[in-house]
Amino acid sequence: MSYKANFRVWRGDADSGQLQDFTVEVNEGEVVLDIIHRLQATQASDLAVRWNCKAGKCGSCSAEVNGRPKLLCMTRMSTFAEDEVITVTPMRTFPVIRDLVTDVSYNYTKAREIPSFTPPENLKPGEYRMKQVDVERSQEFRKCIECYLCQNTCHVVRDHEDNKKDYAGPRYLMRIAELEMHPLDVADRRESAQSEHGLGYCNITKCCTEVCPEGIHITDNALIPMKERVADRKYDPLVWLGTNLFRRKKN
Repeated sequence: MSYKANFRVWRGDADSGQLQDFTVEVNEGEVVLDIIHRLQATQASDLAVRWNCKAGKCGSCSAEVNGRPKLLCMTRMSTFAEDEVITVTPMRTFPVIRDLVTDVSYNYTKAREIPSFTPPENLKPGEYRMKQVDVERSQEFRKCIECYLCQNTCHVVRDHEDNKKDYAGPRYLMRIAELEMHPLDVADRRESAQSEHGLGYCNITKCCTEVCPEGIHITDNALIPMKERVADRKYDPLVWLGTNLFRRKKN
């Protein structure tokens, strides 16, 4: 069964733009990305939208539907009333290139700033040994498809553009936490997480977790444990004493 839906889609570029109204056919079982493709085919051939797999695994079609960050390919039309006006806009945190396509290069910059996996010296790849519990703990974070919805919804950068230079965002703080928890990673990432990547900016509102299409518990399983490790290093009196005694012996 099909029906006519009312869509409002943001059209424009980095300089200017506005919401444009469309009435478009919707068929049973379709998702928002299907409707955007139909608009391209029938009414707005120059409408720009980024997409790839249409299966919720590439993270390309991130946008905002009725003000909420979502993957267009995973947002089913059946979740809206037939007479509801559906508004589709680009991710607000990142600069608009055109229409629904944004410049997400901020995220690539932050990814390059994080030191890579650092195994012990002289340990050959075939000699890596991990317990299954450690594998499973890290595997949750590996489910990330880098859709950047968590980055987009995080108010630290969403509402404060100036924070971008000092803040890695939940996706890459999660990456730091993953490496810090890895039993074969010998790098101490606690100090850099706080001083270089802005862990202290995060106030654990869980908005990143709420929009994650992979259901990763970003706040509870990555950000809060990382904050606890930083706090132990910085404020635990026994850790502080041991660190300073070791430093004196070294000197």
